Parts: sequence; structure tokens; C-alpha cells
Amino acid sequence: MTESITEQQATAAGSGAAATEQFRTRVSAGDVHTDTARVDMLATELLNAAHDIIRRHKVTYDEYNALKAWMIQVGEDGEWPLFLDVWVEHAVEEVANEHREGSKGSIEGPYYVADAPRLPAEATLPMRDDEKGTPLLFQGQVRSVDGTPLAGATVEMWHADDEGFYSQFAPGLPEWNLRGTVVADDRGNFKIHTMEPAPYQIPTDGSCGKLIAAAGWHAWRPAHLHLKVSADGHQLITTQLYFKGGTHVADDIATAVKPELVLDPTPVEDGPGREVTYDFVLDRV
Repeated sequence: MTESITEQQATAAGSGAAATEQFRTRVSAGDVHTDTARVDMLATELLNAAHDIIRRHKVTYDEYNALKAWMIQVGEDGEWPLFLDVWVEHAVEEVANEHREGSKGSIEGPYYVADAPRLPAEATLPMRDDEKGTPLLFQGQVRSVDGTPLAGATVEMWHADDEGFYSQFAPGLPEWNLRGTVVADDRGNFKIHTMEPAPYQIPTDGSCGKLIAAAGWHAWRPAHLHLKVSADGHQLITTQLYFKGGTHVADDIATAVKPELVLDPTPVEDGPGREVTYDFVLDRV
């Protein structure tokens, strides 16, 4: 009964409001200092691109007004974090990480929450006693680009449950369900016990869902693990890891899948579930 209630009550408005509030606690527009010339260039080019689309495709007033109403509704629904993270962030991430020599990055997405519980090098993510899904052992090592193991590196992980819901963004889930910050040992090694997440649709009962329906797109993201990996003197990497053969790996609505980020877990020899080893290589600051 709890799962069905959670599923029915996990609305776009609720998720959007939570995502907006989480973002505001971490980032303020006043914290970003961009010089006038840069703002002028970027804003002008963005507006010119919009003008070009209008002229090339003969956009009508009905279409313009529909866009205007939709953009207002996105704000009222609190879905700007969802919209930007699904359809824009992958390009920003690509530019931000093009210099890296180490592990590949991916988008953060709208469902990150800072300060997840700190856990030892081998740990089980917080979860319900009856957590559904396939047990997964995710293990590996954090190293520098020169191969040096990074003692005490932190591996922050969060992901959806077997129903496709994130704690703190859907009702009925414990606060830190399937979220944790694992501190690697003196060789940079870690072992994280969790449950494999499910593919899920981004919320479709709000403004983003209206865009998806109007454009005839699908709303699915493949199953994935979110991670932030950091160590002193090194650049933090934010990434997502996917599962070989998983649904929508080839057509992720967020365009965030990269070949280097696809895991291939194998069955655990002496117990239920699957396991996979994935090492992180961090660039120096």
C-alpha cells in the first residue's frame, strides 16, 4: 500500500518544488560573477538564435503565445531545474569537462541533496528493511591521473529506488534512502552495497510533460547511479553510471549516456545480486 501511495503522490509539482528549493540552498544568482561583456555576448547570441528560429520557421502569434504561457507555467510548477537539467545541462557538462584526462563526467540532474550520511569504506547505503530490487555491490578505487591511490577520497552516491523514485523528492521514502557519502580507505578503495535502480520517466504531469506530449517524445531515463567523487588537491567529478543492455540507454531523454559510463555487472558468486568494479581517476587541481 505504501508503494502505491508513493507512486500516486509523487507529482511533478512536488518534485519540482523540492528540486527548486534544493538548488536555491546551494546556488544563488548573486554568487555568480560574470563580466558585462560576457553576459552581453551570451544573451545577444541566445536571443539572435531565437529570432532566427522564428524567422526561418514563420512562428505565428498563436505559437508564440503558447510558448509564453508554457514558460510562465514552468516557473509556477517549479520545473525550471528539471527542464534545464534534462535538456540543457549535458551540453554545459561537455564543455566543463572537455579538458579532463581522468574519468568521464556526466550531468548532476535535479535530484542531488548535499550532506548525505558519511559511511566507511565498505558500507551499505541507507535503505528500508524491505527495499525492493536486485542487490548490487559497486566497488572500485579512486586514483590520481598518475596512478597514485587517493586515501580518504569521498564517493558520494545517490539513485532512484526500484520504483524509480528519489528520497526527498517523493513522499513516503526515508530522508536519506539510497543516499550516502562513502569515505575510501588508505588505498582509495571502496565497496558500496545498494540495490539496482530502475529506469524511470521524468515527471509528466506538469509543464515538462506537456512539452514531451506536444513534441511526441518519450520521457524515459535509463537506470543509473549518480556519483560525486572528490579528494584533496583534485578536481571533483560528477557523473552517472548506466547498465549495459538497460532500457533507454541508447535514447536517454537527457542525452547524458556516454560509452565509458556503461557498467556490465556480473552475478555474485556466493550470494544474490550482481557486482561490478569501476575505478575513478581524478585530475589534479
